[in-house]
Amino acid sequence: MRLLLIEDDLMISEGLTTALRQSGYAVDAVADVQTAKLSLTNEKYDLIILDLGLPDGSGLDILKKLRSHHDPVPVLIVTAKDTLKDVVAGLDSGADDYMIKPFELEELEARIRVLLRRSEGRASPVLTLGNIQLNPATHGFSIDGRQIILSAREFAIIYALMENPNSVLSRQQIEEKIYGWNEEVESNAIEYHISQLRKKIGRDIIRNIRGVGYVLEKKA
Repeated sequence: MRLLLIEDDLMISEGLTTALRQSGYAVDAVADVQTAKLSLTNEKYDLIILDLGLPDGSGLDILKKLRSHHDPVPVLIVTAKDTLKDVVAGLDSGADDYMIKPFELEELEARIRVLLRRSEGRASPVLTLGNIQLNPATHGFSIDGRQIILSAREFAIIYALMENPNSVLSRQQIEEKIYGWNEEVESNAIEYHISQLRKKIGRDIIRNIRGVGYVLEKKA
């Protein structure tokens, strides 16, 4: 899952970026309206975390532009603006949710999961593919009920594949899902993580379509 964090407070931005990456999200962080608009032009995101008080304008300008172009990307406003008028303005401008600073990281991540689930049209918090289950809330992964411990990168790759069941994802598509801009990516990183995954879950679950990419196969 690739997230865009629009936040001008460096301490908050760095803290959230680190925490969300540790939870398996790819995070791109920007600090102003202009850079945010450029990022949205060049990249596709699964969710946006949006501060309203930015140095070169209001975050609402970004939100209104997105909705005027009928962009359905989920937007979670996170701001110190806490009056009822501010909350109503944010929601009426097209935000999917509104959080007031300060907040607990656990609540932020829960709200992110809800918005992502809603955007995917899922009611259940658990992803299921045949005998495979993945729970984003607990980072739980199981096959036939057997729990398997995965690293953050491994979990992110499985998550990306389970979002697109029986569809082939290229290495580039997987990288875009699990790495942010400033993260160093080795040329064979995806191959390495998938190799480690296969040792844990079996070699026949993730198929390599030579020259194309990887697909998670549904098992009975």
